[in-house]
Amino acid sequence: MLLAAVGIGVIAVIASALLGPKKASRAKLMPYESGNDPEGGGVGTSQRFPVHFYLVAMLFIVFDIETAFFYPLAVAYQKLIPFAFFEAFTFVLLLLVGYYYVLKKKVLEWN
Repeated sequence: MLLAAVGIGVIAVIASALLGPKKASRAKLMPYESGNDPEGGGVGTSQRFPVHFYLVAMLFIVFDIETAFFYPLAVAYQKLIPFAFFEAFTFVLLLLVGYYYVLKKKVLEWN
């Protein structure tokens, strides 16, 4: 199973390298930063890029991982040992600490 998964991944990478378009331009090679020009707009000028977008993205990833963690616990709730309950409780406490930090830093405010 592992060999099949790795094989499919390698074949996909090789196929995209061989069959994909190869016309590189300055616009295509430039990193995309939420619609903003990451180079500052002009020669010799630099502007700060707000990290708010990255904080919201990391917050989304944390809550996505939370969902992936709690779904199996909910499915097998009747068969779980007490240790799993304390493990989930510890995880929730860590999430609450992170959520408190997010509220304290006002990450969710778009002003």
